[in-house]
Amino acid sequence: MNGYEGLPGGVAVSHLSVYDWPATDGVCGGTPHMHLTCSEGYVVTGGRGAVQTLTASGYEVTSLTPGTVAWFTPGTIHRLVNEDDLRITVLMQNSGLPEAGDAVLTLPSRYLTDPETYAAATRIPADAPEEEQERVARARRDLALEGYRALRDADGPEPLAAFHRAAAALVRPRLAEWRARWVRGARAAAEATGEQLDRLERGDVTYLADAVVRAREPSAYGKFGMCGRLDVYQGD
Repeated sequence: MNGYEGLPGGVAVSHLSVYDWPATDGVCGGTPHMHLTCSEGYVVTGGRGAVQTLTASGYEVTSLTPGTVAWFTPGTIHRLVNEDDLRITVLMQNSGLPEAGDAVLTLPSRYLTDPETYAAATRIPADAPEEEQERVARARRDLALEGYRALRDADGPEPLAAFHRAAAALVRPRLAEWRARWVRGARAAAEATGEQLDRLERGDVTYLADAVVRAREPSAYGKFGMCGRLDVYQGD
């Protein structure tokens, strides 16, 4: 049988407490960013807020309250807004790739010229004291909001298209790594289902005797993420 052992469908989950830091526009929340190969879903578990989104179709605001399930496809620039202790369980395609590299923050264009310049503006030092990590997370959030507002207020589609091109160039060196994650995750999960269907058609149910149960606790709590503090699970 296929050796896939991940969560159903090759997804991953994290628990998110959205930042309550006010920005220069008076709105509390996270860092606007975009994924290039992954859809992402929100299951709201507490509090109240919204997600602002920007695509080639325009700007939208989706309210988030307990019980809301919202999701969006690659190319959606999104900014989480915390109005009252917003807490979300995040579902991420491709074994959690959105938190493992498939994200480009909407920094001003001068920071999108090459991977080294971008990394210097966005990296949170893992070995720094928590106070320093928070300072860096807030600074990069506010820098991304500068670029986000420019894209949202742009006259015509070219600034957003230029951001898409710059984002694609930034992630290109990592595409082989991403493809390997997809092969051992989402593709392996789909192929396992195909093999099971084939065996059922042949009347072969022996694989059902190999059933297993797995459970996992978070591997880290309160990690500084793009949108808030994260409880994360060990992924691929």
